Amino acid sequence: MQTLANVLVGLVAVLHLYILVLEMFLWERKPGRGLHGFDAEMARATAPLAANQGLYNGFLAAGLIWGLVADDPTGFAAQVFFLACVVVAGLYGAATANRRILFAQALPGALALAAVLVAR
Repeated sequence: MQTLANVLVGLVAVLHLYILVLEMFLWERKPGRGLHGFDAEMARATAPLAANQGLYNGFLAAGLIWGLVADDPTGFAAQVFFLACVVVAGLYGAATANRRILFAQALPGALALAAVLVAR
């Protein structure tokens, strides 16, 4: 079960690294604009906000990676904390921005969190 938990945590970390790249570096290009259906003008206007969001996603990824490499009890605590942050951010994003965030962010985070807790 520990292996499954580690794989799920790693996948959530990779997801948030992808979001970082999308929001910080590709926002004004086709992949970033396509995420929300923005035209070039709207993407340009919202790029600083997206970059800020991307940075926060990077912090989530860094925390999850730290949780994977740190010895317990620190590693376990970091995984639980950062996965809980992912779930809360996903729920908030689904409620306020786009329902797809529930499935793209909150659900993977919740599954990884459950696996980490069961593996303990």
